Amino acid sequence: MIGRAQTEVLPKRALLLSSADETEAVLLGLEEQLTRFANNTIHQHVAETNHYLVVRAALGQRVGVAATNDLTDTGLERVVEAAVAAARLRPEDPDFPGLPDPASVPEVTGFDEATAGCSPAERARAVCVVCQRAEGAGCVAAGAFRTAIHEWAVVNSHGLFAYHPTTEADLTTVVMTTGDSSGSGFAAGASWKAAEVDVVALGEEAINKAQRSRNPQPLEPGVYPVVLEPYATHDLLATLSTAAGANPVQEGRSWMSGRQGERLMSPLISLWDDGCDPAGWPLPFDFEGVPRQRVDIVRDGIVGDVVYDRARAAKDGQESTGHALPAANPFNPWLSAARLGPIPLHAFMGTGESRLEEMIAGTERGLYVTRFWYTRTVHPREAVMTGMTRDGTFLIEHGELTRPVRNLRFTQSYVEALAGTEAVGRKARRVWSDPGILSAPALKLAAFNFTGTTEF
Repeated sequence: MIGRAQTEVLPKRALLLSSADETEAVLLGLEEQLTRFANNTIHQHVAETNHYLVVRAALGQRVGVAATNDLTDTGLERVVEAAVAAARLRPEDPDFPGLPDPASVPEVTGFDEATAGCSPAERARAVCVVCQRAEGAGCVAAGAFRTAIHEWAVVNSHGLFAYHPTTEADLTTVVMTTGDSSGSGFAAGASWKAAEVDVVALGEEAINKAQRSRNPQPLEPGVYPVVLEPYATHDLLATLSTAAGANPVQEGRSWMSGRQGERLMSPLISLWDDGCDPAGWPLPFDFEGVPRQRVDIVRDGIVGDVVYDRARAAKDGQESTGHALPAANPFNPWLSAARLGPIPLHAFMGTGESRLEEMIAGTERGLYVTRFWYTRTVHPREAVMTGMTRDGTFLIEHGELTRPVRNLRFTQSYVEALAGTEAVGRKARRVWSDPGILSAPALKLAAFNFTGTTEF
């Protein structure tokens, strides 16, 4: 971990080297350790430490970007020269609003010393229990337990400086039965505190699901009521919140485009993004240094607001909501301003009043779905997705889980599915979504369209 003082010095040194009219330097720091396991055995401990500096240089309306993880004096000189040279070659960007002035950033806590100091031995002890219990149950466990430190800093030539360190821990595990019974179970959890990720309990959850899903039976495709575990709900939340970015909305390819203020979903559904909520993964400013605001994407079923960075906000005559991505992201090129524009990174779905057992008991005949897998967009404007169930799909009959069924393929508008929400769970579950944490409860939906079957 570089720390606040050095994190401030490095990007400010880059600013001094720049001949551009305006210059921004963003430091993206990561220290990550991961314990991976398969076949009930830990087979890998890996660690990565890397810090990238992303420089954005503006010559009038011409903007160039360069990035490096060489933080020596020579490395800083080269990356600044590359950004300025790129700006000279770029056409003018009429949408570039200039760099922001300093603004007050709220203080939020998202750093946990115990998580930052979590050792391979600590992770291994928890994972070892999961592997031993899986073996004792006649199953095989696989997955990964990760802990990480992230450091973010933004500096620009207008005097802006923002810094935030945070920690993160997450577990994902899939447990499968042995032999020809083909049962599988899934569990995952995430938090900025490792102590809140109960590895052993999550392992037991996956083991129990795997045992219960042995010998799945075929089921005809069709439209069924569904009870979705939070893991399945997370897929709905991720899909709908990503489409709440200003780019797809302005281009008319989002489910929100032209529909703000309309009721598209059940009044039981609320979706929002909040980078300052400690129940998620706090990051109080975006990668332009603008303070993050809570944005209500859906309020009681009514389509709400869009998330903006400064350039996209100017197009709509709005202010930035603090959702800019890095101009370049060497860790994950997909998550960059050039590819996506502003998107939510801290999405929540509101909880309700129902217990999972009540949702099942209130279903005469339907399907219980643990999670969706390999989901892809069919029709972005209507949020139509296709994908498959996985790791625990069960038939509900007369208010009880009666038997496991083979996985089904679906083709379904997530917006239409949420319009038929009949119940929302009391408790939210959190999972990692690179980068960020999604928080969502279980749902009971009146109808979900399953279009095909599988052999497993």
